[in-house]
Amino acid sequence: MNGVTHALRFAEEDLRRLAGARSFERGVGYLSAVSRLEIGDEAITATVDGTDAYEVELAEHEDGGLTGWCDCPYGREGNFCKHCVAVGLTVLQQAESVPWQRSAAASRTRLLDAWLESRTREDLLVLVREQLSDDRDLRRRLELRAATAGEDTDIARERILSLLDTRPFARYGCVEYADAHAYGQQAAEAVTALRALTSSGRSAVAVEASREALRALGRAYGEIDDSDGLIGDVATGLAEAHLEACRTAGPDPVETAEWLVRHLLDDGNDATGMDLFDYREVLGEPGMVRARELVVAALRANPKGWAEKHLMERLLKADGGGVDALVAVHAADLGPNGHTHLVIAKELEAAGRTAEALEWAERGLREAESDWGPDDELVTFVCERYARAGRLADVVPIRRDLLKARPSLAAYRHLRAAARAANAWEGSAHAGALEVLKAAAQPKDGRWYGGSVLVDALMDDADLEAAWQAAAEGYADQRQWLALADRIRDKKPADALTVYLRWIEPLRKQTGDSTYERMAELLLSARACHRALGTEAEFAAYLASLRADQKRKRKLMATLDLHGL
Repeated sequence: MNGVTHALRFAEEDLRRLAGARSFERGVGYLSAVSRLEIGDEAITATVDGTDAYEVELAEHEDGGLTGWCDCPYGREGNFCKHCVAVGLTVLQQAESVPWQRSAAASRTRLLDAWLESRTREDLLVLVREQLSDDRDLRRRLELRAATAGEDTDIARERILSLLDTRPFARYGCVEYADAHAYGQQAAEAVTALRALTSSGRSAVAVEASREALRALGRAYGEIDDSDGLIGDVATGLAEAHLEACRTAGPDPVETAEWLVRHLLDDGNDATGMDLFDYREVLGEPGMVRARELVVAALRANPKGWAEKHLMERLLKADGGGVDALVAVHAADLGPNGHTHLVIAKELEAAGRTAEALEWAERGLREAESDWGPDDELVTFVCERYARAGRLADVVPIRRDLLKARPSLAAYRHLRAAARAANAWEGSAHAGALEVLKAAAQPKDGRWYGGSVLVDALMDDADLEAAWQAAAEGYADQRQWLALADRIRDKKPADALTVYLRWIEPLRKQTGDSTYERMAELLLSARACHRALGTEAEFAAYLASLRADQKRKRKLMATLDLHGL
């Protein structure tokens, strides 16, 4: 970023747009929870105390854009969360001093750089050793650099494998979500080390070490909660490091082919994304011949094996085999959900044989077994080809059948879009779709325990009156009731208020940080309704009664205080 004195490039409306109304409103309640705020010349960092202490970073861009990162669960999914909002609002409150703070940060950086450059080699060694004695992570990273730069390859391999050891992170026999991020950060260092081996002229060592690393991570991957995909990225990085090392080292092509086929047929390869096609140059003709022999033998031994069929497909592509050979491989074992038909259709279409492709796709729809299919992607393939050909009316029954077979909001949206395109949505088609969803819902004891697609569909239609009626008839779960309340709050605050109060009551008997946070959010929504109704005194009395009833729950009281309740 040019200049260390530029003013802020974002405003409150940017925070509201990025977070959405609900998260923005929650973020307002966290202003007093922001601490350790640092406004640097390139980024803004802070800690926000919530259910846990979360680290937040905001970054402005030259084009005026703003991005936010937070290590709370919602933030890790890529969302601009309430903690990011709280930090952004805190910074806006001191906008006038931002240029000065950025200038001061840049001055401190220059001062530190100048001081480091003025130190002698002995001074710097003392400083580094002091840091190493207090920072185990830094020590481990430098040990790894030393190992990859040294001559003892056994030490380098041992250090790389130790980075992939899950035992320090597996508190209950597996690496849970809360620990997966830390493990992933450590494991990613193994990728860096392997590439360092290759770049330092020891690519043959990197080939063997990356194979061991891939095997180690493959064994452990099934015991890791990789919801964020971080460990999958590490696995892909290990595979890429192996390929880079092979291209540099030029290992024996036949032996490499044998290892590669064994690895690709192993269940532990699921996360790496390795592809035989990428190794054509490494294997050359001798390696490809050996790979072909092994794949043919594997497919003959297990003709229904997914990995075996996929390998044969990639091998045929690598050899430049014709589309008919690929079709024959897949047609020998057609899946019950029509996905294999789709694979064949895509190959034929890529070869310019569009009519045959559509025939195979249509055949997949016909032959798909009701318990398994049809595959959603196959349905989309056929519908898109019909639409391109102007056969809009033919799309509607396909989408209607899929809604009947597997009711979902996505299926409802697809049917609605198809029927509207064919000018057939208003009237019986719309009513019929809602009847399908009503028939699919099975309320028990006057309530729908899993939530019904019917309520979601009506809300998606923006028919809030009908959605409210369906909810009142027992077709809504808690999530849907609250979503409805949020949607109608501005126009019908009294109705929304009844929902918020209804879901606050059972929380009185529960404990835990997440419960207290949830209660605070519902109370904030209830307060907004009372304000719209002009009955703030009534809310104040309700809140006072609740606090008196719950006063022994000190963490709840602290949470309510945090939100200004």
